[in-house]
Amino acid sequence: MPLHVPPAPAPALRSVLTALSSPTAVVEARTPSLLRAQGPATAELPLPVHVLDRVTAEGVSATRLAGWRFLIRCGDGAVAAADTVLTPDGWAFSRFFEGPYIASTERALRQAETMPQPYQPRLLSVPGLYMLTLWLHEDCTADGAAGHPAATDLLVPLAPAPPGIAAHRPHRVAELLPVLTHRVTPTRLLGSPA
Repeated sequence: MPLHVPPAPAPALRSVLTALSSPTAVVEARTPSLLRAQGPATAELPLPVHVLDRVTAEGVSATRLAGWRFLIRCGDGAVAAADTVLTPDGWAFSRFFEGPYIASTERALRQAETMPQPYQPRLLSVPGLYMLTLWLHEDCTADGAAGHPAATDLLVPLAPAPPGIAAHRPHRVAELLPVLTHRVTPTRLLGSPA
């Protein structure tokens, strides 16, 4: 099934396109891949980036929108990504970056396109585990900038994933959140003060 990519805020896209087209404005922010890229670079697949701030023992999560991420494509593949953030003046370009999450995101999106059910793709960051997942939200009509993971949504950990969590293996939120709860919450050592 095709993925239903939510539309990014127009100012967020404009800020990325401006950064891409201005070699002097953000020369220090360009990645080696962007500096070596031949041909035009385009910003594609805008994904809202949500941060998982808290997971309760009951599995209820508290998330917040942190920004929008665009894959930057040159030729046949993505060579970098661009992040935007919400400032008091509106959406603004934050940074270009590259690394393993770029290819892993593309792979997870291709994997999601083969699933029988349509989804709305998002990214979910779990800072306490240095983990990033592709969040496949079942409600394709939802506002991509709002909401929390539903129990039946899928999370696909991107590589590199934390030890003991398989990258690119889809998990229902109801299955993965208890694992994350155990991992993120520091356990009290036996004999230590309460």
